[in-house]
Amino acid sequence: MTFCTERNRRHGHQTVCEWLLHEARGLGIRGATVISCAQGVGHAGALHAAHALSLGDQPQQVILAATDADADRLLEIVRAANVHVFFTRTRVEFGWIGGDEADAGAEGRHRRLFSRHGR
Repeated sequence: MTFCTERNRRHGHQTVCEWLLHEARGLGIRGATVISCAQGVGHAGALHAAHALSLGDQPQQVILAATDADADRLLEIVRAANVHVFFTRTRVEFGWIGGDEADAGAEGRHRRLFSRHGR
Protein backbone atom coordinates (compact mmCIF):
# COMPACT_ATOMS: atom_id res chain seq x y z
CA MET A 1 0.00 0.00 0.00
CA THR A 2 1.33 3.43 -0.90
CA PHE A 3 0.15 6.78 0.45
CA CYS A 4 1.07 9.97 -1.44
CA THR A 5 1.25 13.28 0.40
CA GLU A 6 3.34 16.43 0.62
CA ARG A 7 5.99 17.14 3.19
CA ASN A 8 4.06 20.07 4.71
CA ARG A 9 0.61 18.42 4.87
CA ARG A 10 -0.48 18.02 8.48
CA HIS A 11 -2.97 16.08 10.54
CA GLY A 12 -3.22 17.62 13.98
CA HIS A 13 0.25 18.41 15.32
CA GLN A 14 2.02 15.84 13.09
CA THR A 15 2.75 15.68 9.40
CA VAL A 16 0.56 13.20 7.53
CA CYS A 17 3.68 11.11 6.96
CA GLU A 18 4.49 10.97 10.69
CA TRP A 19 0.87 10.25 11.56
CA LEU A 20 0.64 7.38 9.04
CA LEU A 21 3.85 5.81 10.36
CA HIS A 22 2.60 6.14 13.94
CA GLU A 23 -0.74 4.50 13.12
CA ALA A 24 0.90 1.73 11.09
CA ARG A 25 3.30 0.95 13.92
CA GLY A 26 0.41 0.88 16.37
CA LEU A 27 -1.19 -1.82 14.23
CA GLY A 28 2.03 -3.83 14.24
CA ILE A 29 2.87 -3.09 10.61
CA ARG A 30 6.66 -3.26 10.55
CA GLY A 31 7.50 -2.77 6.88
CA ALA A 32 7.40 0.94 6.05
CA THR A 33 9.51 3.17 3.84
CA VAL A 34 9.24 6.93 3.26
CA ILE A 35 10.48 8.27 -0.04
CA SER A 36 10.90 12.00 -0.60
CA CYS A 37 10.38 12.73 -4.28
CA ALA A 38 11.80 15.47 -6.46
CA GLN A 39 8.44 16.36 -7.99
CA GLY A 40 4.99 15.03 -8.79
CA VAL A 41 1.63 16.01 -10.20
CA GLY A 42 -1.29 16.01 -7.78
CA HIS A 43 -4.88 14.90 -8.36
CA ALA A 44 -5.89 18.41 -9.45
CA GLY A 45 -3.05 18.58 -11.99
CA ALA A 46 -0.83 20.92 -9.99
CA LEU A 47 2.93 20.37 -10.01
CA HIS A 48 4.41 19.75 -6.56
CA ALA A 49 8.18 19.96 -6.17
CA ALA A 50 10.99 20.53 -3.72
CA HIS A 51 12.47 24.01 -4.13
CA ALA A 52 15.81 25.31 -2.94
CA LEU A 53 14.19 27.76 -0.51
CA SER A 54 11.27 25.58 0.61
CA LEU A 55 10.81 21.83 0.85
CA GLY A 56 7.21 22.12 2.10
CA ASP A 57 5.61 21.21 -1.22
CA GLN A 58 7.91 18.21 -1.72
CA PRO A 59 5.94 15.05 -2.58
CA GLN A 60 6.39 12.07 -0.27
CA GLN A 61 5.39 8.44 -0.53
CA VAL A 62 4.77 6.22 2.47
CA ILE A 63 5.09 2.61 1.30
CA LEU A 64 3.83 -0.14 3.61
CA ALA A 65 4.07 -3.91 3.37
CA ALA A 66 0.94 -5.14 5.16
CA THR A 67 -1.44 -8.07 5.22
CA ASP A 68 -4.94 -7.53 3.82
CA ALA A 69 -6.34 -7.40 7.36
CA ASP A 70 -3.79 -4.81 8.51
CA ALA A 71 -4.32 -2.73 5.36
CA ASP A 72 -8.10 -2.79 5.94
CA ARG A 73 -7.63 -1.69 9.56
CA LEU A 74 -5.26 1.13 8.59
CA LEU A 75 -7.66 2.41 5.92
CA GLU A 76 -10.48 2.37 8.49
CA ILE A 77 -8.35 4.50 10.83
CA VAL A 78 -7.46 6.96 8.05
CA ARG A 79 -11.13 7.28 7.04
CA ALA A 80 -12.30 7.69 10.66
CA ALA A 81 -9.72 10.45 11.19
CA ASN A 82 -10.86 12.10 7.93
CA VAL A 83 -7.27 12.43 6.68
CA HIS A 84 -7.16 13.74 3.11
CA VAL A 85 -4.55 11.50 1.44
CA PHE A 86 -4.27 9.58 -1.83
CA PHE A 87 -3.44 5.87 -1.68
CA THR A 88 -2.90 2.88 -3.90
CA ARG A 89 -3.29 -0.69 -2.78
CA THR A 90 -1.96 -3.65 -4.72
CA ARG A 91 -1.77 -7.26 -3.64
CA VAL A 92 1.81 -8.45 -3.56
CA GLU A 93 3.72 -11.36 -2.15
CA PHE A 94 6.17 -10.46 0.58
CA GLY A 95 8.29 -12.23 3.14
CA TRP A 96 11.82 -12.72 4.45
CA ILE A 97 14.73 -14.34 2.67
CA GLY A 98 18.01 -15.10 4.39
CA GLY A 99 18.88 -13.98 7.86
CA ASP A 100 21.41 -14.82 10.50
CA GLU A 101 22.82 -18.31 9.96
CA ALA A 102 23.12 -18.83 13.71
CA ASP A 103 19.34 -18.39 14.06
CA ALA A 104 18.42 -20.72 11.19
CA GLY A 105 17.98 -24.47 11.48
CA ALA A 106 19.89 -26.82 9.18
CA GLU A 107 17.23 -26.50 6.49
CA GLY A 108 17.24 -22.69 6.76
CA ARG A 109 20.96 -22.16 6.31
CA HIS A 110 22.32 -20.60 3.21
CA ARG A 111 25.69 -20.09 1.66
CA ARG A 112 27.11 -16.72 0.83
CA LEU A 113 28.68 -15.95 -2.48
CA PHE A 114 31.58 -14.16 -0.77
CA SER A 115 32.55 -15.59 2.58
CA ARG A 116 34.79 -14.07 5.24
CA HIS A 117 37.92 -15.60 6.68
CA GLY A 118 37.87 -18.65 4.44
CA ARG A 119 34.48 -19.95 5.61
